Amino acid sequence: MADTQSFQAASYTSRGTAREKLDLPADLFDGTVNMPVMHQAVKAFLANQRQGNASTKIRKYVTGGNQKPWKQKGTGRARAGSTRAPHWVGGGTVFGPTPRSYAQYVPRQVRALARKSAFNARARENAIFVIDAFNYDAPKTSRMKALVERLGVSDKKVLILTDGAKTNVFLSGRNLPTVHVMPYSDVSTYHILWSDVVLIEASAIGHTLSPIAEKEEAPRAKKSTNAPAKAQAAPAKKAAKKAPAKSAAKKAPAKAAAKKAPAKKAAAKKKGK
Repeated sequence: MADTQSFQAASYTSRGTAREKLDLPADLFDGTVNMPVMHQAVKAFLANQRQGNASTKIRKYVTGGNQKPWKQKGTGRARAGSTRAPHWVGGGTVFGPTPRSYAQYVPRQVRALARKSAFNARARENAIFVIDAFNYDAPKTSRMKALVERLGVSDKKVLILTDGAKTNVFLSGRNLPTVHVMPYSDVSTYHILWSDVVLIEASAIGHTLSPIAEKEEAPRAKKSTNAPAKAQAAPAKKAAKKAPAKSAAKKAPAKAAAKKAPAKKAAAKKKGK
């Protein structure tokens, strides 16, 4: 299935701010999707990941069993020459696995066609986003997580392709289970088909996007502006709480004096009698 067509991809900044759409390179994104070639490339990739360390011993390599268990005739039992025969417990294994290589070779042009088909398959699904630049001064997982959430793909498997090896970007996404970061030149058909969304750095596919000024996050700005108002409100509330206590303290001696006055009058009357 090969339909020559052009594709556009949404572009964003490294913080997730939307930009204008970009035309994807026509030499790579031309609509070609070759399913058999992609299957061959993925099958070879998975086979090449196998170590091939499984190993068993045939009867001649199992320790023991050199002596004949019992004599050949006269016991009434079946003939036996060794306790390490395959049908004995602890005996050798018949046709068991031995260390071998599972490597499969796929020609370079076939690998390139499979990779191109995988990119086109994602472009048909509008699952390719272009990021202007990944300029991370230091590893920051929260920044990578914020980008994924702002693009609305936090619940999907995200493949991030950078222009060359960028250690800070790799370390920022390493701790996110659904995010995989690798150089654009190293990506394989398997990695593209593994992902649901592909984020490509603009310079990796030949685009140069001018940087734009981005606003800081709104929640943090609101918190900073509200902080002085809260600080001023706190002493006012404390003063309001203390004021009733002072008035109550002033009323207390007046009440005590009012209670003592009748008692003094009563004592004066008794003396006059």
